[in-house]
Formats: sequence, C-alpha cells, structure tokens
Amino acid sequence: MVAPADLERRDAIPVLYTRGTHYSVGFDVGRTFASIIHSFLEKSVPLNEIYLPLFNTENGRKTYVSTYENVNKSFPQYIRELQGIADGAKVEFHKLFLLHIDDVITGGQDGNNQPIGCSTICVNEPDCVVLGHTEDALSEVLNHFYFVSAHIISETPEGKHKVLEERFTSLCYAGHLPGYTMNSNHHGLVFSINTLSAKTLVGGKTPRHFITRALLAAENFVQAQEILRDHGVGAADGCSINMTFLRQEGDRLFHNAEMGPATNGNESQLNILTASPGEHIIHVNSYQRLPVPEVSGLIIESSVERMKTFAKYAPPKTVDDVVRMLSDVTASEHKVFRDHGKNQKVKTICVGIIDCIKRTWTLYAENPSYVPPLVVLPLMLKD
Repeated sequence: MVAPADLERRDAIPVLYTRGTHYSVGFDVGRTFASIIHSFLEKSVPLNEIYLPLFNTENGRKTYVSTYENVNKSFPQYIRELQGIADGAKVEFHKLFLLHIDDVITGGQDGNNQPIGCSTICVNEPDCVVLGHTEDALSEVLNHFYFVSAHIISETPEGKHKVLEERFTSLCYAGHLPGYTMNSNHHGLVFSINTLSAKTLVGGKTPRHFITRALLAAENFVQAQEILRDHGVGAADGCSINMTFLRQEGDRLFHNAEMGPATNGNESQLNILTASPGEHIIHVNSYQRLPVPEVSGLIIESSVERMKTFAKYAPPKTVDDVVRMLSDVTASEHKVFRDHGKNQKVKTICVGIIDCIKRTWTLYAENPSYVPPLVVLPLMLKD
C-alpha cells in the first residue's frame, strides 16, 4: 500500500463545514484533517531543516517569542484557533506557529526556498468579472490541503478589529490558518494571495498569515485597507492581495494591494492598484510598484518568465481566456501551470476561478486545459 506521503497528484479536495468558537472551529479542523497535517509536518523541508533548528537557537527563540506576544495581543482569537488545530490534530503548537512565521525567523528570505508560482488574473468586463488563480507551493504541499467553510460567532468583540462574527470559505494548507490562498467571506469579499519576498523581514511584527486571516472578517474595502496596514505593529513580511467585493455600490472594482514589511515604523507598507470596468490585473510573485528590496533567485526568475508568457496573450476578456493563460505550459523553464517531473521543487496544486457574476468558485485539481473542474462551490453571502 502506498503511503500518503508518496501519493501522486490526487483528484481530491476535502471540505469541512464547521461552526463554533475560534478554538472549536480550529479543533474540528485539526481533528478532521489530522492525518494530512501529520503527513505535511513530516514532509515540510523548511520546517524541519530551517525553522525548527532556528527555534532551538537563542536568536530564533527570541524572534518566536516576540512575534507570538505581538500576535497574541492583536489577534488572540487566531492564536486560540491555531491552538485548536494543534490540539485537534495532536501536534505541537510551536510547529504550527513556526509555519506561520516562516522565514521571519531567519531575518531574511531565500528566493530559492519560497513558493514561486502563484499567478492571479482579474478580469473586469461587463459580461465577465472573474478572479483566476493558480495555487502554487513547494511540492510537499501537493495533496496536503483542504477547504474550510466556517461560521464563527463570538460572545464579545475579538481582537484589535473588534470582530463579532466571521463566515468564510478558504482553501487551507495543512496545519495553516485560513486566509493565505483563495478565499471568500459572507460580506462578498473574494481574494487571492501572491507570496512576495522582501529581502529584509522584521521579527516581532505581524506575519502575513495572520494579516490575511484577519482579512476574512473585512466587510468593505476601507476595513480591508485598515487590516493590511496593521496600525500599531505592521507586517513582518509581504504579499500581494487581489480582491473585490461582490456587493459594492457603483462600478465593479478590482484591487491589487502590494503589502511590504514595516521596516521603518509600526505600519505595513502598502500600494494599491485599482482596475475599473474594461481593465484587468495580472500579478505574480514580485513587487511591481512598491519599492521594496527583494531577494534574488527562483522566485524572481519565475515571476519574470511567467509575466513574459502572459504578455504573449491579448488582454483577457473572458473566462476561457483566463483558463487558457493559467493553464499555459509553453515556457522553457518556469511554466505557469507547474507539474513537470517528480522532483520539481514547486508545483501548481490547484487552479481556482471565482466568477463574480455567477457567484461561483470553480476548483481544478489538475491542469484545467485537460480536465473538467473537480468542484463548483456557491459563494454564500450574508442576508
């Protein structure tokens, strides 16, 4: 019998529907997906070869503790949620928290050890309003992810943003909080994430995983910006957020927010590009506007080649255009859809198409040029 760690790509995306407190929702996630979480923790190269060894050093432990204390002050509810995942899966909490700190514990990033493939295309046409995204990650993430659809109601306002209720669906890497992949919430926010690799990271600040987790509670674009700026602390690292709200007054707008680490103060660096009707946004894994010094290596080389691939296409106008571009395998080295060779460092684990007109979320577990979607989920909005 083949061990789960050795499975080839599976046409399977498990989903959990859960309701309760932050801790109980986390516990249900951990209990339900315990075997997947255990398998991922065993396979994760960054965790076992970088983060855990650094955790056992004086400087690494200092970064861990200062980051934990700040996150627990700003977002105690998400610490409880992560503790619930750890308890439900029966794994050590510090291992899960290290996954959320990731390269912040090193003080800088290695462009050769990052997920270097996520590509997002947003199309804003009268008859096509779509956010398309390739979810790319280090190869050990393949078959180690799942959907969480959660409804959380708190007795009192929670965290620095005073949140009482959250209802969302998120694609989650094993053992990770929701929010850092493709997501939707009941206020109509849909968004995807592109990892960005700033050269300098700041220990003790808020890791991007917790900022994007908080974004799942945003009711409007103003709140989303406040969450991303993280006033009083600021981001420890960076990412790109592609988003729109299904319910908004006036014209449909897409936004790409480039967030950078708070290297000179207590607020994230932020630059926002807006796509009006008739326009589109394409973003990968390098800063396009925010002047943040970046690492070198595969993450930048891959981003450059994928943008060259996209430039060969006419501006996308339809869902088929988006699917075709995100399925592209024509590049000589850094393909858009990555699934070439057993030893490939980064793979596309799935592709998502969020249709803002039909209010559906279509997921492909393989290249969408060759296979039908695995699932089409409705986008549920608050009454």
